Amino acid sequence: MRLALFLLCAAMGFVANAQLPVEVFGGNKKTTVDIMFFKFFRNGQGENTRWLFFNRNRASIDYQMTETINLPQFGFTEAISYNHPALKGVAPVVIGQIFNRGVFPKAGVQFAHIKKDFTIFTWLVCETLEMPDLDYFLLLRFTPGLSEKLDLFAQAESVNVMPTAGSGNYSFTQRLRLGFQKNGYQFGAGADFNQTGNGLYSGTQNVGGFIRHEF
Repeated sequence: MRLALFLLCAAMGFVANAQLPVEVFGGNKKTTVDIMFFKFFRNGQGENTRWLFFNRNRASIDYQMTETINLPQFGFTEAISYNHPALKGVAPVVIGQIFNRGVFPKAGVQFAHIKKDFTIFTWLVCETLEMPDLDYFLLLRFTPGLSEKLDLFAQAESVNVMPTAGSGNYSFTQRLRLGFQKNGYQFGAGADFNQTGNGLYSGTQNVGGFIRHEF
């Protein structure tokens, strides 16, 4: 709890001075709003330090929502990692996550390779609570130029939650985005998939279109 609150307070101060990329995704079953970025903290000379900050805030509204079921979902993730050059992108990371169901402090190892038109960002972390879950996250982004004014925008995510207790449920989520990038906007088609269970799995999918812009 203390770790999550510390990260949230630190993040709010940093977000106030950062540009915010906002995605709105309208699917056949729900609409989601997603704010996600990672930036290095800077020193007094404006240079990147070794501290990398990852921020993500997601909310979704189900079209079948009632007063008791399919209620709105939200999640806040704040992560800070220390990136020593000798480790070539590998770094220890601490994470605070807040969901509808509670607060979850986590710690583990991260890998980040961030270039102008290609990004790999991934971590493997474990909750610091009793009966913890393991969390593996992978983000791939590819934005090569197609012309002077138009780029491709391709992004894939994999979010995997694996319980350490045998009776817990596994959760696997995949998010795909494919479209174009022009004048600071990204837009195109997308799909979100989720599978949950232990032995027997139930799945959902949300297919539609997205628009993304950095404010």
